[in-house]
Amino acid sequence: MYMFENQITLESRPLLEKYLKSFEYKSSGLSFTSLYMWRNINLFSWQVIGDYLCISGLSHLETENEEYFFFPPLTRNGIYEATELKKTILEGKRIFEKKGQRFSIRLLPYHMIPIIEEAFPGEFQFIEDRPNYDYIYLTRDLINLTGRKYNKKRNHLNYFHEHYQYEYVPLTSAMAEDAMVFIQEFNERKKLPEHEMKLLKMEEIAMEDAFHNIERVGYRSGALLIDGKIQALSIGGDLWHDAIVVHVEKANAEYRGAYQAINNEFCKREASHVKFVNREEDMDIPGLREAKLSYRPIELLKLYIAVFKNE
Repeated sequence: MYMFENQITLESRPLLEKYLKSFEYKSSGLSFTSLYMWRNINLFSWQVIGDYLCISGLSHLETENEEYFFFPPLTRNGIYEATELKKTILEGKRIFEKKGQRFSIRLLPYHMIPIIEEAFPGEFQFIEDRPNYDYIYLTRDLINLTGRKYNKKRNHLNYFHEHYQYEYVPLTSAMAEDAMVFIQEFNERKKLPEHEMKLLKMEEIAMEDAFHNIERVGYRSGALLIDGKIQALSIGGDLWHDAIVVHVEKANAEYRGAYQAINNEFCKREASHVKFVNREEDMDIPGLREAKLSYRPIELLKLYIAVFKNE
């Protein structure tokens, strides 16, 4: 079920990006490449309500019940006006309830809480959504790996450079079938709890679509080839004016240092022109959280769930 009138399409990109890029949301989910990649899995839909663009989606992070949610409304001119914002949110709530769904705002960046509060003084409860916190890094840190805190990363990267003959290449749609072979082999090696495997399989579906549409959507992407075969890849997109986002990063861990190498090469080739890299959330997966913290983010972008207190 789609909550709103319109779906995420390539044709809708110009309009969506006018709203997505008018305000520094910072959230990885509020990028066109993210919305397009996950459009079918998360049933994203959108509608302009009053002065704001509203997006709805279906969350899969709950282990028991999947829930529809409402992104924070997006402004076209970078300005939020309390009275008009209140009208938009109440209309979004009405649409949710008409379709039998509980209304909540999710992926709300902490710096937007005062904006919502001004429109609804004291009416919302704001709940920290730690599994969805975004990890933000300085690009130069991921490229240079300077200092003692990156000793282990440098050691793994140096080992990779010294022991493997590899080539970094832009990942293109012409390589889609090879990329899918790599993803399927990667997933077959995983031994994960049922819920994590479900998320991995959904990601595999999203990846196949992304690989076939790299140029059309405008993804930033690259791969490491060893003996002509993909052994690591990364795919991301533009976020705000001074940041890119990494949606997916995979490497064959049988090659020591492959993860460090694809991260380092991708940042050199695809992110050297921006100050920040957003590497998305950890979904409360312990190994993923540990890996993302190990690169020493300069910010954990706090994201919240907002619900009306009287409901």
